[in-house]
Amino acid sequence: MKDLAVRLAALDADAGAALRVISYFDSLVESRAGLQSIVRGAAVLADCPARLRDDERRVRIRVTAAGVSAWQDDPPAPDWMTTGAGSATLWLERAGPPGPVEAMILERAAGAARAVLDRTRGRAPAADPASAELIVDASAPADVRRQAARRLGLTEPAYAIARPSEIQVRSGPLPKLPGRAGIGPATAILDLPASWAAAKVALRFAADGTDEDPGSQVVHAEELGALALLAEVGDQSNTPDVRALDHAAAAAPWMLTTLHTMATSISLRAAATTLRLHHSTLQDRITHAEHLLGWNVRSPQGRLRLQLALALRRLHRHP
Repeated sequence: MKDLAVRLAALDADAGAALRVISYFDSLVESRAGLQSIVRGAAVLADCPARLRDDERRVRIRVTAAGVSAWQDDPPAPDWMTTGAGSATLWLERAGPPGPVEAMILERAAGAARAVLDRTRGRAPAADPASAELIVDASAPADVRRQAARRLGLTEPAYAIARPSEIQVRSGPLPKLPGRAGIGPATAILDLPASWAAAKVALRFAADGTDEDPGSQVVHAEELGALALLAEVGDQSNTPDVRALDHAAAAAPWMLTTLHTMATSISLRAAATTLRLHHSTLQDRITHAEHLLGWNVRSPQGRLRLQLALALRRLHRHP
């Protein structure tokens, strides 16, 4: 209570409203109200639509500011006020950072919703590595793979995620993935072995996201296109261009990040903005890099050559 009093004191004029929010959701919890009532309370108190979604438990609730249930399939806007509620997510459909009262609504509604979800629907499904491994095994009988999909709560379409030393299979939106990951294409349950094979290839193109291995840490197989064929040619780390790239990388700690950004930007000016460098500073860096590499990376042919060298180097780092 002392911590709560300190927080409420900081709200000044909003303290009374925050106290009413706390009292309202406490009464919902005490009366063991359901998810619909909790989301409705958030919407009415915030005077804007509110929605709750838990893909793992297949829960989707949306209530307008007038208290009317009205789900919409449009994706949440990135600037809506939001908070986590265990495996679920709660949004207030209002842009901008939440004020003190809105922050309190999100906090109390999320806590109440999390308690209801755990009480009425059980804990969110835990990871099941054995079932995931079975689903992506093309040699396993179809009925066995369907049973594994039911254990994991999968619906179609589903997709495979390759992580270092881990198999994941999912339906619905892509979760936040810390570290490297390859994402296979969405497909039917029985076609997940193909999604898994593509995800493993995509994982090899996923970077560590460091100065030594710059690039995207999450790679979608469908976005690789013909580049995926490079994974089939074997280790090419001894090719002249990859050796030249390693030679250039040893000359300066900024070299690989600069070259990667230059190779993936629409222009040098855009690359300079991404790197937070003055345009002339980037020009000097590129000139130095070209001297070490032995080719012009600013021409279309030279830029493609650089992109291929970077891809081959990454494939070597992630066999």
